[in-house]
Amino acid sequence: MNDSSLRMTDSKRPPSPVQIHKWIGDTAYRFWMRLTSLIEKNYPHIFIPEWLFGGTKHGWSLRYKKGKSFCTMIPEKGRMSVVIVFGEKERLTAESIQQELSPRTQKDYAEATTYHDGKWLRLTVEDEEIYTDIEKLFSVKRKPMKQ
Repeated sequence: MNDSSLRMTDSKRPPSPVQIHKWIGDTAYRFWMRLTSLIEKNYPHIFIPEWLFGGTKHGWSLRYKKGKSFCTMIPEKGRMSVVIVFGEKERLTAESIQQELSPRTQKDYAEATTYHDGKWLRLTVEDEEIYTDIEKLFSVKRKPMKQ
């Protein structure tokens, strides 16, 4: 399956929650909802979610940003991914917590491409271990608000 067959590519309008649920499946949708809730709870009124259409190759993605990107959530057929871009200073912090992350996330981080604007880490969120890693990596991007 090529990337475009994994993505939601109907350009007419961003996907609805029902469409996302149907596309990514029950397990991935639970993680999708948990991550959106986590962002709203830990970073209230900071990020404005924005649907982006990347054409038929990349499809729809949901970006959270304020000035610079916080993360991008990508609904894919039967799964979901999160992209986090780490700038130079953020990379130092992310690298200092590598031992706290799962071996899979450590491998994905080591293999992630570094561009002029940062290191682009893409994680497929398929279990609790990766979800926990993402929580830690979000804290690298921005400290959560105190509850």
